[in-house]
Amino acid sequence: MIVIADGGSTKTNWCLINEAGRKILFNTEGYNPYFSNTEYIVGSLKVGLPDHLETEKLTEVYYYGAGCSTDANKKIVADAMQQIFPNAEINIGHDLLASCRALLGDEAGFAAILGTGTNTCLYDGKDISLNIDSLGYFLGDEGSGCFIGKRILADYMKGYMPKGLREAFYDNFALTNEDIFDNIYNKPLPNRFCASFSKFLYDFKDSYEEYTFNTVNYAFSAFFENLVIHYPNYKDYKLNVIGSVGYSFRDILSVVADKYEMGIGKIIRSPIDDLVDYHLRTSKMTKL
Repeated sequence: MIVIADGGSTKTNWCLINEAGRKILFNTEGYNPYFSNTEYIVGSLKVGLPDHLETEKLTEVYYYGAGCSTDANKKIVADAMQQIFPNAEINIGHDLLASCRALLGDEAGFAAILGTGTNTCLYDGKDISLNIDSLGYFLGDEGSGCFIGKRILADYMKGYMPKGLREAFYDNFALTNEDIFDNIYNKPLPNRFCASFSKFLYDFKDSYEEYTFNTVNYAFSAFFENLVIHYPNYKDYKLNVIGSVGYSFRDILSVVADKYEMGIGKIIRSPIDDLVDYHLRTSKMTKL
């Protein structure tokens, strides 16, 4: 049995392919090795994996994860996977490569992630040929859920948010400024905390269209200004995007892309279905 996983900072989508070739989908939380160590991942998987999953029968694991861009970070995840799937060959790759394979298959092009965090690259049809580091949630990640969430939190705390929306925010979360500071500076996974508020904005977008547009337009414009336009001949490529933020606000993303004279390609919420299809198209499972 083989399992393929796409792991973001917030959620991991898994697909088990059993002996009969049947696809079984399930989810766990996300594991970014910049924030989660091996012990944490092992503990979470023991709780989060389906009870019926016979982990000792798995022969191959293909895990693409956020933060899995260095050998040290890959080892954090690989060690955890080996403990959970003791008889499997473990393959760890970057979630950006998963996005390329899901969005472009064997075709060259431009691919981006707009989810909890942000990432971008040029893809040559086999591997990533150029990547401009998004610098993570603290220094960059423009256009991401975390970037948008930080703007929402700042507007709420400073009183800049429209009155009705600010009241709805408090009714939903009951957060004081002190609570927000505590979550950002003292508690684990501050990137996930900030990113969670992008969904709040999406839920209220129809009632507060101007505020939503201004906030998301600012984020996506920063995404282009700080990342996209710095790729050589970027206008020659279509904008292909994976991630809940890019998908949920794809109407605004299209407006911003048009402003920067870049056409829209494929925009999907999650790569797992296309990623599994990519692997099944190969004669044997592709090495990461």
